[in-house]
Amino acid sequence: MISDIKKNIESEVEMLREISLYNSKLNKANPSDRKLLMAAIDSLIESMRIINDSIPNLVGEIALSKEPINKLLKGHLENVSYKGRNAEFIITIPTKDKETLLKELSISEVHIKRLKRQEDKKKEEYTEFKAARGYLKLSNKIFWDYSVKWIKKGYFKNLSKELQKSNLDILFQSYIAMMFMSAFLAVIISFIVVIFLFFFSISLGPPFIEFYEGNYLLRLVKIFWIPIIVPVIVFISLYYYPNTEKQSIAKRVNQELPFAVIHMSAISGSGIQPSEIFRIIGLSKEYPYLRKEIRKILNQINLYGYDLVTALNNTASNTSSIKLAELFTGLATTITSGGEFSDFFQKRAETLLNDYRLERQKYAKTAETFMDIYISVVIAAPMVLMLLLIILTIGNFDIGFTTTQITFVIISVIAIINVFFLIFIHLNQPTY
Repeated sequence: MISDIKKNIESEVEMLREISLYNSKLNKANPSDRKLLMAAIDSLIESMRIINDSIPNLVGEIALSKEPINKLLKGHLENVSYKGRNAEFIITIPTKDKETLLKELSISEVHIKRLKRQEDKKKEEYTEFKAARGYLKLSNKIFWDYSVKWIKKGYFKNLSKELQKSNLDILFQSYIAMMFMSAFLAVIISFIVVIFLFFFSISLGPPFIEFYEGNYLLRLVKIFWIPIIVPVIVFISLYYYPNTEKQSIAKRVNQELPFAVIHMSAISGSGIQPSEIFRIIGLSKEYPYLRKEIRKILNQINLYGYDLVTALNNTASNTSSIKLAELFTGLATTITSGGEFSDFFQKRAETLLNDYRLERQKYAKTAETFMDIYISVVIAAPMVLMLLLIILTIGNFDIGFTTTQITFVIISVIAIINVFFLIFIHLNQPTY
């Protein structure tokens, strides 16, 4: 019975640890999670009370009985299995309390499972650094030394800045190595294409591919530029890609910024520390593009040990959005001069929201203009062409095309114009 008492006490200690853990989460929990935590704590407390009440019975069994333990367990006491956070315990309690204890433990287990499911839904993996793999790993293996050598010579300085502002998860040296690798592969593929075109010709009708039978010197003059131009185009495209990505991100950040600043203004009114304001926005899912910029500030504070003013100024120089850079520098000035955060955020929110309204109005007017163009090009123009086609058909004019061919061309052009209009509207459609 002494070992049973020891196991009961160990299980109570484990329950106390769980109660302490859940109690520490109460302050940061939302109302629904708080109810689950309180219900789990109450169930564990009731379970501890049942286990604690069983200890006098176990002590009495030791003092008053010399019968074998197995017989006692069959008569008055029973074992109940309890699975804690770190281990599984066997609890010895009176038979009459077994059903109550199992009920309390099951209630606790149900609430804990609900909490875990909610935590899994809320949990987000932040991968700040990713190991190179696949194509990037191959590029590093072949061209890493060359990229480092070119960087030391002072090349690609502007690209380094653009790469930081584009938020691409790739090292600067690795990106240069990938540029060299892509250009090298473009050279190989271009030579293969030149060899193929040197001996074969391609036609639109069958047979689509046939041996070339013309002047080979003239043929070489026509295709020799491919291995020169294609790798250059690939290299230049990769060089300017971060700048294109930076512009796209800046546009998205500017669309999220007015609402995020309103959020910051509301939070700052409670007197919270500025670093906590950025932590809340950085961990929020409401601003997927802005939070990446905010987390740059948090990384500089938590990883590099910079103060908030220095982190704001550094991030302002590395962000893709001019408006966000102005916000960071203005906030740094406010902190240095001892100004009020809430007033700063409130005035900046009004300015950004006004700019946002003007941009929406500008987009609405642009959409109206393109709607007029769409009606003229896609609706009115085909009707005029169809009337012209009918007149030509009635007058027996020979225009070199049959009615079916002209109809097919008109329908194809209308379809292509519709596709371009849809792409344009999709690219210019604000996310908010």
